[in-house]
Amino acid sequence: MSIRNRAGAARRTWCTSLTDAGEYPPGTAGTSEDAHWGKVVSLNRQQTAADPGAQPQQEPEPEASDEEAALLALGFSKPFVSQMKDRSRKNGTTLEQEVLYCGTVDHDAYYGAIARAFRLPFIATIDHSTVQDIPYLDTQLITPKQVRITHRNRAPQMAIVPEVARLAELSALLLRLPELARGLAITTPSAIRDAVWATGSARRVRQTVSDLFDREPKFSARIVATGGQGVLAGCLVTSLVAACLVEPGILVPLTHATLSSVYLSALSLRIWASLPQKRLRHPPEQWPDGPLPVYTVMVALYREAGMVSQLVANLERLEWPRARLDVKLVCEADDRETVEALKALRLPAHFEIVEVPPHHPRTKPKALTYALAGARGEFLAVYDAEDRPHPQQLLEACARFRVSEAQVACLQAPLIIANLSDNALSGVFAIEYAALFRGLLPMLSRHDMPLPLGGTSNHFRTHILREVGGWDPFNVTEDADLGLRLYRLGYRSQTLRCQTLEDAPVSLNIWTGQRTRWFKGWLQTWLVLTRNPVETARQMGTRGTLAFHLLVGGMLASALLHPLMLVFIAVGITRLATEPLATLPTVVLALFALDCLNVIGSYMIFLKLGMGSMIGQERRRIGWRWLAVPMYWFMSSYAAWKALNELRTNPFFWKKTPHQASKKPTVNSARV
Repeated sequence: MSIRNRAGAARRTWCTSLTDAGEYPPGTAGTSEDAHWGKVVSLNRQQTAADPGAQPQQEPEPEASDEEAALLALGFSKPFVSQMKDRSRKNGTTLEQEVLYCGTVDHDAYYGAIARAFRLPFIATIDHSTVQDIPYLDTQLITPKQVRITHRNRAPQMAIVPEVARLAELSALLLRLPELARGLAITTPSAIRDAVWATGSARRVRQTVSDLFDREPKFSARIVATGGQGVLAGCLVTSLVAACLVEPGILVPLTHATLSSVYLSALSLRIWASLPQKRLRHPPEQWPDGPLPVYTVMVALYREAGMVSQLVANLERLEWPRARLDVKLVCEADDRETVEALKALRLPAHFEIVEVPPHHPRTKPKALTYALAGARGEFLAVYDAEDRPHPQQLLEACARFRVSEAQVACLQAPLIIANLSDNALSGVFAIEYAALFRGLLPMLSRHDMPLPLGGTSNHFRTHILREVGGWDPFNVTEDADLGLRLYRLGYRSQTLRCQTLEDAPVSLNIWTGQRTRWFKGWLQTWLVLTRNPVETARQMGTRGTLAFHLLVGGMLASALLHPLMLVFIAVGITRLATEPLATLPTVVLALFALDCLNVIGSYMIFLKLGMGSMIGQERRRIGWRWLAVPMYWFMSSYAAWKALNELRTNPFFWKKTPHQASKKPTVNSARV
């Protein structure tokens, strides 16, 4: 008998056994007519395979595919299968994928029915202690097909996830080699992934922490500052203090002028961004047609039990085929409250909880890099627990990636503060975010300059993200670090229009903790890129290097020097009030004017760039709150100095920003 004939006989065997058993997965409508139709199709195929000249039996329906025949034999109704078939054509998926991700089919019941048809054992949960951590085990996180289970007191088993389109081949194999059935079992994809995550957790978390440092130590913040950087900084500070003590009449004004000039240069990029820009004319959105790729969405969660319901609801609003969506909710394994809250929601099939084993450092980038091993998508997006992304953000990102050059590795969506009218703190925070995400970053993108990414709503080409080593587990502002590392390695980042809504901190303590962590991470990033300034300049080019120093270094300098600028202004005012104007040296007057320009200019540019990027409704909601900008800058300076000290005492500490569910969820449908 030929292989085709054996397959036809096998198809008849398992279709008949399913029909006789009358097994129907929950949530589907099965009838004897449906099962009979699937049985007749398989018999027609067997007859045609045995005798090509024979005429198949006349049926009112067209001949079904292997998947259709199998699903009908499993007890699914013809209208349901037809509906899923239409979806599979539209989304470029298999019929089985659409069935499994439609939201009404229980995976345990589905694969359990297949197991009963083949008279094989079904394993709903795999004990990870029975799975060995062998090479290439992590491939089963992406495409879970099979895993070997080693029992203590009996022969090993191979737990497989059969494809419905190939059940006839499996049946033919078991008919030819019946002894194979003794070592086979049926399981589910989620059971294999859960076992593999647990089995390789210790090895995987060690790799996550050490891989970037082992491969490219020059990119890692694991070493806070090199010996050369420490010696150079110490020599500069010591020499400057000594020189000012020896020749104060010359060195003090010179130091004053140098610091004021550095402060002014830090404002240059924002001055440029606040000038009238030639806006790119966006063509009408052309969302991708035809089959869409798998898209991975990752969210790192820690102590977010109160946010999980809102988060899942917001992610479910994303417009993307569920069979092509891979949502990974990444939690710390010892954060049982968040994990149990997620499990209580009975998440849809395209959601997966990834538990990261406890390991220093306890940071968000470590958790994301750990979960990267299981990312199935061609593209990957990162969100935070409180995010409300635009429903079409994935569609826009996919469309942009498809028309962009291959070196465009990341797309940054704009972040918009929704609670800007809560108090003065959230109002000025909203102005700051508007200046950054709707003013500065789009300008940098237009001019092909490096983008320090925001910590959320980043969209990546997954293979490039893996190639560059993922996120640095030791950098507490992993987003800015990754954006600059991508630029150093020849990749580029651009911006999107579909936004993500967030809530700003409304408590001063929470804001200070978050801002201290940000400044500490920017200090880490600046130190990493200045370890070998010549090599960094060669990799980034003159424009990119200058933009980096003005953006990251300038932001740090302006925050750290802001109180000193106020002291300089106070000294200048005192001298103007106590000494005749004609007797004051020209250099004193010039420095006083420069200091006033620095402070007043920084406030004005901040407001112009931020409020100028907002729509009218946002400006009206801000109201009088912009008056708090001077105090906001002073608070930022306090956080910067605190971060400088914390970089010395506790460099890898991640200050968790607590979140609360939005009281008034905002409909997120506009584009910026």
